[in-house]
Amino acid sequence: MRFFARPGKPDAAAQHGPAVPATPPPWRAPASAAPGVRIGTVLDGRLPGGDPATAWDRRRAAYKLVSPLNTKKFTVVVVGTGLAGAGVAAALGELGYQVHAFTYHDSARRAHSVAAQGGINAARARKVDGDSLHRFVVDTVKGGDFRAREAEAYRLAQESVRVIDHMNAIGAPFAREYGGTLATRSFGGVQVSRTYYTRGQTGQQLQIAGAQALQRQVHRGTVALHTRTEMLDLVVDDGVCRGVVARDLATGQVWVQPAHAVVLATGGYGSVYFHSTLAMNSNATAVWRAVRRGASLAHASFVQFHPTALPISSHWQSKTILMSESLRNDGRIWVPARSGDARPPADIPEDERDYYLERKYPSFGNLSPRDISSRAAKEQIDAGHGVGPLRNSVYLDFADAIGRLGREVLEARYGNLFDMYAHATGEDPYSVPMRIAPGAHFTMGGLWTDYDQMTAIAGLFVGGEAGWAYHGANRLGANSLLSACVDGWFTLPFSIPNYLSGQLGSRLPDAGDACVREAYARVRARTDALIGVGGRLAASHFHRELGEIMYADVGVARTAEGLARAIERIRELRGRFWREVAIPGSGAQVNQALERAGRVADFLELAELMAVDALDRQESCGAHFRTEHADAGEARRDDQRWAFASAWSVDGAERPGGAMTFTRHAEPLSYQAVPLATRSYR
Repeated sequence: MRFFARPGKPDAAAQHGPAVPATPPPWRAPASAAPGVRIGTVLDGRLPGGDPATAWDRRRAAYKLVSPLNTKKFTVVVVGTGLAGAGVAAALGELGYQVHAFTYHDSARRAHSVAAQGGINAARARKVDGDSLHRFVVDTVKGGDFRAREAEAYRLAQESVRVIDHMNAIGAPFAREYGGTLATRSFGGVQVSRTYYTRGQTGQQLQIAGAQALQRQVHRGTVALHTRTEMLDLVVDDGVCRGVVARDLATGQVWVQPAHAVVLATGGYGSVYFHSTLAMNSNATAVWRAVRRGASLAHASFVQFHPTALPISSHWQSKTILMSESLRNDGRIWVPARSGDARPPADIPEDERDYYLERKYPSFGNLSPRDISSRAAKEQIDAGHGVGPLRNSVYLDFADAIGRLGREVLEARYGNLFDMYAHATGEDPYSVPMRIAPGAHFTMGGLWTDYDQMTAIAGLFVGGEAGWAYHGANRLGANSLLSACVDGWFTLPFSIPNYLSGQLGSRLPDAGDACVREAYARVRARTDALIGVGGRLAASHFHRELGEIMYADVGVARTAEGLARAIERIRELRGRFWREVAIPGSGAQVNQALERAGRVADFLELAELMAVDALDRQESCGAHFRTEHADAGEARRDDQRWAFASAWSVDGAERPGGAMTFTRHAEPLSYQAVPLATRSYR
């Protein structure tokens, strides 16, 4: 693994007697409260020194290049065709590289980026509302509760301007003002209007534009698009990534695609909670296979619960549905002031309603950050103020906005979202308040990468939600689409050639190489092990039970007792899975039961690490809320001991259902432009 020791800095404190330069003791990570955890190495993210505001310009200027005459000599695999994957595949294809893009969907444009609704942030500062690039960085670092890299926030802000111009140029139909300029609106955690949007379908429209750019390269012959194909493992030779092992989901054929570099742009792992806003096929297999091959997973337990998901209405419901955060611009969130009040909302007078976000956080109100809004909603529901048939939701009410603006204005802004809500619930949100509740949504955690977005495995790069560095402990709304676009179009197309410049003349592995044979054999052995269980329960049975464990003890609020209980329950469930899962048929054909079982098997391992990470981190920060570390219900960070990113590796050989041990590596985090401070949105 590529770990670098961070040198100590001179101690400038006054000394008794003659001034003698002193070197402080090396930074040490705190001990772990999670049994069996090993303390590993101090990581160096290879950030450029000096001013973080100019770090990206300086790093990009120092990158080595690949001549246009040589780009065709390199093969790059891109796994995932969402905004990050489609962007980097199209960009590298345009530069002349030979690109293989993999998606398990039947079309590149069906990647889950289509599900994002509300908008995409940019620090273009076109409105006279006080916005600026620096304010963007402050909002992002503060919103992430000081657990992200400051220099990454600057890169995100700087490239955001190019992203909007680029996506506009390739066909994204952004909303416009009357005079033709691009329109913006506000999102949670900010007090300016920097979110660009296409009604309530921004992700879909950006994904269509990105997929069209990808298809152009497919037509040119620079990108080979492999649809209905799932990556199952990496080919790693002496710590260097040399390709992927994939399975054709239509035929069952398993094959190896060698490469000089591999990009994982496979999204987040929020679907480990079963009931999530993610698509049912969203999974963590690519990310977890990388961890099993030697990569590290950073901030594993940092999971965002979206405050405006639809509540669960039945135990047998398969997923939750997202309602865009943009609705909070005009909707007001409230609950009955009296616990257990079951009256219809229209019968509850104004003075018997509690607009709790407006009451607790008057400066931001209903646009408070997602972690704070979700905790506040859970607090109200747990206290008996929940509404709806199962008393598991709160109201999002548009009556005031309709009275002030008129129905036509809301239809123009949110019409498709209101239609979606009506279709899902049978209720008319123009007449009655929406019912919303926190739902598992986005993972701030992901594969640890350095500033060049390369993992601990040389040649393995990461883009989009599969990475970790931008969002810290809580992502601000509308920064997700932005980070995916920045990675895909404006970061990886620079950092990957820098790596490849040193690989000119290196040959690709072939079927005779040991690394290829071993990777192929691992996939075959795992497939045989899954099919050979011969149990009687579908994989979804175990996935649903895992979700119940995760929501109960690794959810919006966490305790040491609950996390320890979750770890034991997950281990027991994983053992039962490998004794009782049923997979009819074979691997040599279409077999969706096999696909799902493989993904659930990975979830059952990942979930244990998430719980271990949450137990290990003895502080509250952002979406990681430990009730033992709180002041008057607000998160209490411990910057003295925990101002670092935890990056976890898995120790020991991989065995179906076997025990796992973990090593926690650490990258210390420091801040220059945005000094450490207690978050306040009051």
